[in-house]
Amino acid sequence: MLRASVVERLAIATASTALALLIGVTIVAAAGYDPVQFLVSLINGAVGGESAIARTLRFSTLFILTGVAVAVAFRAGVFNIGVQGQFVVGGIATVMSIIWTAPLLPEGTVGGAGLILIGFVAGTFAGGVYGALPGALKAYADANVIITTIMLNFIATGVVGWLVQNPFRGEGNAAPNTERIPEYVSFPSVVFDSSGFSVIGLAIALATVAVIYVVMERSRFGYDMVTSGYQESAATYSGVSAKRTVVLTMTLSGMVAGIAGAVFAVMIQGYYTDPSGIGTYGFDAIAVSLLAANNPLGIVPAGLLFGGLESAGSHIGIYTDVPVQLIDGVIGLVILFVAVPELFRMAAVRTGLGGDR
Repeated sequence: MLRASVVERLAIATASTALALLIGVTIVAAAGYDPVQFLVSLINGAVGGESAIARTLRFSTLFILTGVAVAVAFRAGVFNIGVQGQFVVGGIATVMSIIWTAPLLPEGTVGGAGLILIGFVAGTFAGGVYGALPGALKAYADANVIITTIMLNFIATGVVGWLVQNPFRGEGNAAPNTERIPEYVSFPSVVFDSSGFSVIGLAIALATVAVIYVVMERSRFGYDMVTSGYQESAATYSGVSAKRTVVLTMTLSGMVAGIAGAVFAVMIQGYYTDPSGIGTYGFDAIAVSLLAANNPLGIVPAGLLFGGLESAGSHIGIYTDVPVQLIDGVIGLVILFVAVPELFRMAAVRTGLGGDR
């Protein structure tokens, strides 16, 4: 795997996907369900028509953004398991900032664009601050970043859940939801006529990937990030403040997660609800990032794969009688088979086994 070219690694991933699907279809047949119908539904659910493609791209947009947030930290040797919490904080900050400032701006396209900008700035800032907190604890108090980020996930879910049930709850809402943001605060429907997806959201995700790639691969800050994460003594010797860089790394990771939360709030929901009931995009993003070997550019195809599987799974659950547990098992097999070769490659790089690259 260390000596495999990009084409060879792509071929391995394709073969792994085919093998996983073959095993999955065999399990479905052994359980007494129609394997052909399952496979057809899997394809139709991912790319079988405009609505299916829009649904796949909607999930993929969020997986790409949250995957990049994880990759930023992982590439720097900081294990940010708190992307889900930063995603939630960014989302609620986006919604409430739009609701609070809407009366101050005119209605219509111009006002809507201004409110979206305000919401994204608020969401990005809130996610960055929430990411900086465990970074500071790691840098200056030697706290275990895995434990602190996991705890902060629960804190974000609990606090935001209380806020939407009490002070932020929309007037007259029976469910624990905020009031809706104005209808003119939304992404335009371009190419796809879908209420839950806009190409603008996907463009934001791809632009974020490009910016993060340049920062990590073509800037001194990106070099300092990786050096501080893996060789703190070398970074300090070269004049880089390792502690400060760790905090900035977690801040950048949280900012990207906040952007993901903002896209989710504006493009998909239009309000905010109890975060315990929303998707676990921040947790799934860990697998997305690992599948892409923590490479920002590799996050795009990995996010598309996860988005397609998520879309197919929801389609199969609605239109077939296959149990959801079996659907999740087959999807898990695909993810496992595709990710394992890259995990072995990453382990060999980290440990020095398998020879030189």
